[in-house]
Amino acid sequence: MVSRCAAARVAMLCAAVALSACTHTAVIAASPAPVTSVAASTQLLTDAQWVDSALASLSPRDRAAQLVMPWMLADYVPTGTAEWGKLSRLVTEQRVGGMIVSVGSPTDMALKLNALQRLSTLPLLVGADFETGAGFRARAGYFVPNAIDLGGATLFPYEMGVGATRDTALAYEMGRVTALEGRALGVHLAFSPILDVNNNPGNPVIGARSFGENPQLVASLGAAFVRGIQEHGMLATAKHFPGHGDTDENSHLQLTHVTASRARLDTVELVPFRAAIAAGVGGIMTFHGVVPALDSSGVPATLSPKVMTELLRTQLGFKGLLVTDAMDMNGVLDRVQVATPSPTVMGTYGPIHSIGIAEAIKLAVEAGADILLMPSDVPAAIDAVVEGVREGRFTQARVDASVRRILELKARFRLRQQRFVSLDSVRAIVGDSSHLSSARIVAQRAITLVRDSLATVPLARGTPARRVLSLTIANRSDLGAGVAFDAELRRAHPGLRSLLVGPENAGPLTARALEAADSADVVIVSSYLAQSTTASTGNAPVAVVQLLHALAKRRPNVVLVAFGNPYFLQQLPEVPAYLVAWGGWPVNQVAAARALTGSAPITGLLPITIPPMAVYGQGLVRR
Repeated sequence: MVSRCAAARVAMLCAAVALSACTHTAVIAASPAPVTSVAASTQLLTDAQWVDSALASLSPRDRAAQLVMPWMLADYVPTGTAEWGKLSRLVTEQRVGGMIVSVGSPTDMALKLNALQRLSTLPLLVGADFETGAGFRARAGYFVPNAIDLGGATLFPYEMGVGATRDTALAYEMGRVTALEGRALGVHLAFSPILDVNNNPGNPVIGARSFGENPQLVASLGAAFVRGIQEHGMLATAKHFPGHGDTDENSHLQLTHVTASRARLDTVELVPFRAAIAAGVGGIMTFHGVVPALDSSGVPATLSPKVMTELLRTQLGFKGLLVTDAMDMNGVLDRVQVATPSPTVMGTYGPIHSIGIAEAIKLAVEAGADILLMPSDVPAAIDAVVEGVREGRFTQARVDASVRRILELKARFRLRQQRFVSLDSVRAIVGDSSHLSSARIVAQRAITLVRDSLATVPLARGTPARRVLSLTIANRSDLGAGVAFDAELRRAHPGLRSLLVGPENAGPLTARALEAADSADVVIVSSYLAQSTTASTGNAPVAVVQLLHALAKRRPNVVLVAFGNPYFLQQLPEVPAYLVAWGGWPVNQVAAARALTGSAPITGLLPITIPPMAVYGQGLVRR
């Protein structure tokens, strides 16, 4: 439920955003229509004629190429470089139907996409992993050696932070801002929201990317996020069907398994996807994992007609765009062999062997995929679709059905009239102050105080001279770790001392850290380390854990802040205070510091269980 106070804040926010949006109208090249809107019949007829004409103009290989979406960076690349030549040939020679764009500055992203659109005979369909907003990919990074944040698109907390707010209005707002900024950048498909129910604390790949462990919470927030995106001009793509939450394996590195029964899948994993389909979600992304309850053959769901066609399209009634997860991942290039006719438990499968990109592509098309995302070999992927038709694996009509679905989206997004974006619109919309205000509200509402046995939080009011040590635990590559956090803490405690410790130097710095702690009244330890990607044993190396154990024993007044893995408390159960910030972006850092100093209330509730220390729904309120 949304409280009256929260509803009022969101209403005021939306009003401010609407007013701000009015000032942008003059510079928007082509204002996107809501995905769910129905155009006039004449426009539909014109679009239909264009789709028919475009489809008829394509050779069998060019039709296959429409299904392929290669990966590209959004970095600055001059036209005369080998990198640009390689990228442009994917459009001019391979004639791919779209691209998935990754990290780069907002202006470089828009400029590069415009250049590729200019080279393409048909407009390109562009997708991006905007999991925490457009800023998840469109950021300019940091200038070294000063760690100056160069800005970019708006970043929200991870979805689990939205789960901590329990607020569907904020989920909708996150989707709305994502769509407005994404379309301004030239992106049409948001590969979000993540609808996996993260009911396995050892999950090394989903974690805080999910809204939480409760299927009803994930369903309600996910549906709101979908509506926010699609009512403001982008297509939402729910992932990873039929559910990637209950596993402790990483599908990027290996074939993954979810061994839940069909009854459990119906009451947990499939609940958010049913809600998203009911909300009109336009796209769904597949899961590179074996789900024996749905298909006992041992193939990952991405390659399974039983999962993707029989379950998703026939039983659940999904009519939209079916997108594979990245086709360069081991979870789909490795395939389990079945050792018994009807395996019912783990251990009945034979050895894993690689099937290769061509066979994986053919199986994905057979299963029902419309978009073949990020194949490791683009020409081979296109050729594999053509070969699949020639070999009788699937028909040309089957391929054409996907091509038509893709072309209809291009028409719906008005790309045949205007495939380019205005660079002035990028500066007017992306990272707009009203969007940043939305992100700040979500980040502040998300802060969750799980434990505070010594009543340390908030830090004593009215005592700015109190000696506070901020100990930042982060990898050397995380240039922004602790920067905004410490700056905000110093506003209340000008004498703040800071120390940065990384996994590589935790041992040598242990003595120095303990000495600094001895002269402090309060020690704030902030961890930016992500959850382990290889096992469920936690997220911190032994040297880091040993340092923090020693610190907790020596200095009882320790506050542990998790900016990375929210389950970090499992490694340090003795800490008296534990606060979760749901992401290490600057907006999360400022929100956590304001909560600690008492400048903002703390109202978040855990959307997960942290066994055995904390239960779902736990959270101490500080106002």
